[in-house]
Amino acid sequence: MTQASQPEFRITLRAVLGFVVYLFLNFLILFASAGTLKWGMAWIYFGVSILASLLSRVIAHRKNPDLLAERGSYRQAKDVKSWDKILVPLVALYGPLATIVVAGLDHRFTWTDWFPLWAQVLALLVGILGLVLASWAMVENRFFSAVVRIQKERGHRVCRSGPYRWIRHPGYAGGILWYLISSLISLYNSPIWSLRKAREVSVKREACATMAFNSRGWQ
Repeated sequence: MTQASQPEFRITLRAVLGFVVYLFLNFLILFASAGTLKWGMAWIYFGVSILASLLSRVIAHRKNPDLLAERGSYRQAKDVKSWDKILVPLVALYGPLATIVVAGLDHRFTWTDWFPLWAQVLALLVGILGLVLASWAMVENRFFSAVVRIQKERGHRVCRSGPYRWIRHPGYAGGILWYLISSLISLYNSPIWSLRKAREVSVKREACATMAFNSRGWQ
């Protein structure tokens, strides 16, 4: 399927509103759990997160206009594996929400010792590196879907440019780096991400048997 013959994908208002609500819902839940707005590192954390999310989507839309429509319509996507319908909410919604609730309560009740400033700054830098890597992967790969599926109607093919030249799964690698700096996320979301990645690889290996795909560089 050529670029010109591919069907047109549109971003719906519902998808845009859902994305905005998701961003700010995390923000509200964190500070509600903490019981205060006087938490400098939390403001920085969400500022970096929201900035990266918005910039990556704007750049991705300019380069691959149909990508955000594909990601925003994941509920209606065809050929999504049944196991991914379970893992996606855990990775993208319930996992992060559980993390920020625990982080907020920890800040309120001081369950753990306070980390020194240098450790917080170092963690933030590592997290920013992860966001840059994941955002680069999404901008570069026009098939960077929110769900595991072979996008036949969009002419699915291998991405070998950008970070995919050196890293097999830069989207997952960058996401895990970002989540590792969040409270408890390394104990919750990282194993789930690893499980989802393993299942995704198996799906795309199946596709290799019938389509002209290479096993390198997906997301």
